[in-house]
Amino acid sequence: MRPTSRMIAFTLFAIVTVEFGGWSLLGMLTSQGTISEFEEQFFRAGHAHAGVLLTLALVYFVLMDRTDFDARRRRLLGLTLLTGILLQSGGFFLHMLVGEEGGSSSGTLITRIGAVLLAVALIGLGVGILRSGGKQEGLQDSPSST
Repeated sequence: MRPTSRMIAFTLFAIVTVEFGGWSLLGMLTSQGTISEFEEQFFRAGHAHAGVLLTLALVYFVLMDRTDFDARRRRLLGLTLLTGILLQSGGFFLHMLVGEEGGSSSGTLITRIGAVLLAVALIGLGVGILRSGGKQEGLQDSPSST
């Protein structure tokens, strides 16, 4: 089993929770106004970030196979990415619950920590792809037709 197989499965299952979140948001928006404009704004931000970043994770794990990283480094970078996704999107939801309009909260701090972890994971993958020399299929520069 590839080192990232469990993380890929986790990502797919997590996307289902994002779908449920969209269903929940729709229910809140179409009911008797049970969500404020502030709550709606941060719910949407958390929901959108989770969906987009989990989709990015699927691409990330495919690209991870294009590196020369050992299993340990693949797991470490994969866990860094997934933790960053959970923190960044979760921070928006936490701010929705404990934050106030126009102010910072523990949610905004968690969102920023998640962004840093995402950057570390993405830079790590980029370095891995560069170090592999692009020898794997699909990453080599195509010969110019001059």
